[in-house]
Amino acid sequence: MKKKVFALLLCGLPLLMSAQDAFDVLQMSQTDLRGTSRFQSMAGAFTALGGDLSTLSQNPAGIGVYRNSDLGITLGLDFNSSKAGVTTTNETKFNVNNVGYVGAIRLDSESVPNLNFGFTYNRVKSFNRRYMGGVANIETSMSNYIAEEFVNKLNFTDADLYWTDNFDPYFDGRAPWAAVTTFDMPTRTDGYVGIINAFGEKMIGLYQDGVTSGFANYEVEERGHADEYNIAFGGNISNKLYFGLDFGILDLDYRSFQSYEESLTNPYIMADDNDLFLSELTHDNTKADWGLYNYLHTEGTGVNFKFGLIFRPTQSLRIGAAFHTPTYYDMRDTYYVEASLRGYQDGNLLYSADKGSNDGYDYSGNYTIKTPWRFTGGLAGVIGKSGIISVDYEYVANETMRMGNDHGDDYPDVTDNMKAYFKPTHIIRLGGEYRANPNWSLRAGYSIKTDQVESGVDNYDYKRIATVGTNPTYQYDNTVQHITCGVGYHYKSFYADMAYVHQIRQSVYNAFAPYDDVDYDYIPNVSAKVKDNNNRISLTLGMRF
Repeated sequence: MKKKVFALLLCGLPLLMSAQDAFDVLQMSQTDLRGTSRFQSMAGAFTALGGDLSTLSQNPAGIGVYRNSDLGITLGLDFNSSKAGVTTTNETKFNVNNVGYVGAIRLDSESVPNLNFGFTYNRVKSFNRRYMGGVANIETSMSNYIAEEFVNKLNFTDADLYWTDNFDPYFDGRAPWAAVTTFDMPTRTDGYVGIINAFGEKMIGLYQDGVTSGFANYEVEERGHADEYNIAFGGNISNKLYFGLDFGILDLDYRSFQSYEESLTNPYIMADDNDLFLSELTHDNTKADWGLYNYLHTEGTGVNFKFGLIFRPTQSLRIGAAFHTPTYYDMRDTYYVEASLRGYQDGNLLYSADKGSNDGYDYSGNYTIKTPWRFTGGLAGVIGKSGIISVDYEYVANETMRMGNDHGDDYPDVTDNMKAYFKPTHIIRLGGEYRANPNWSLRAGYSIKTDQVESGVDNYDYKRIATVGTNPTYQYDNTVQHITCGVGYHYKSFYADMAYVHQIRQSVYNAFAPYDDVDYDYIPNVSAKVKDNNNRISLTLGMRF
């Protein structure tokens, strides 16, 4: 009986009810250490300090500390370096990190000396990153993962995998990988070749244990930003208690290109049976090269609220706290996928095929996300007139993220995944400032952000990690550290600050999740450790009047 070969994961219909899943929402919820140069050079440890334009997006009570109006702009130059395996990529980017104004209104009152308002722009996240690498001697193929996890375990039949005009896998409960178009090959008796093969009562991928060998290459390029526009109001009660309210409007733009390719020796492919047709599976002296290329553009607009307090019980001690509501985003995705396949036997090319989804046109979809709520607390000590020591703690409730349709209704399956995959992140910041004389100040700081995922994700105890559509790739950060320093100059109403920030970011890239094969024990996935060593120089120019 002739075996049927099914194709490579090319969706011909709009992607999913939701175009994102848990790890994508996590990506969109991240923030950076950015803002004014003074803020950056002290690692952002300003929850209990205030008096800086960046505090409007961290602890809005900081606006109440102002006695004079403030106008400033911060420019930055990023030198990004990412290493995956033995491959390092470098790039340089220019950013405007902060622009802001605080207006101080002095009142003739001892109980309320001043009420202030402010407007700031902050770049809260830069997504710019590019890394690539290779994995030699892979122990499985993405095609096997798809065949096992999205076909065999869901008991699909041959009919389920055929394309029909009214078949919509995203709304009739079938796995997205089942909505496949095939490579049309006129030399086939049934006209198709692909990477998922019907073999007896089950489907198999290209890789066969003990027979097949090969290597994989991957590339990830990310671009974009999340910008926040803040409108804040705050004041001062008896020079003891400072309060602030902030309304934030966020603009998000994210673009990614993800490439995954495999080159396999002695894979199972449809080969020549000497009757001029490609109709029989074989792994004898065969070779396969195939690739999957996903493109995504995400745009979003969101809103959030922040409330904060700073209490000064003595001249030398300040205590601060702030609460950030989740950011509620309306999102829109535009996406496209391409695939290629080359099959060889005895050194001869049997077939060469390429295809893109939706006949070469982009798809798009709308949805909503809710980022984690955050709480930050801080202590600061003022040492005479020459020194400041400040420490912050921030709690980020990653497991409270949500995703829903464009009417705001949550997707329960994505919500369950977020609860299962993610745990709270803890951020500790430490900063100090020394005023060498009335004009010059020296600053330094350190911060660390803990990992975001449950141990079962990081240790690969969880199988079948949920991703979306035709992209089984997922990635996350383990730890992020910042080592900072800077210098400040103040003369009359003018000030200039410079900062240097060194970021060490450790991430994990997974081409697909590990899985359990029906015939074999646990099968590892294709993954890599990614390390970023990024450097930033920033300059703030401003006036207080």
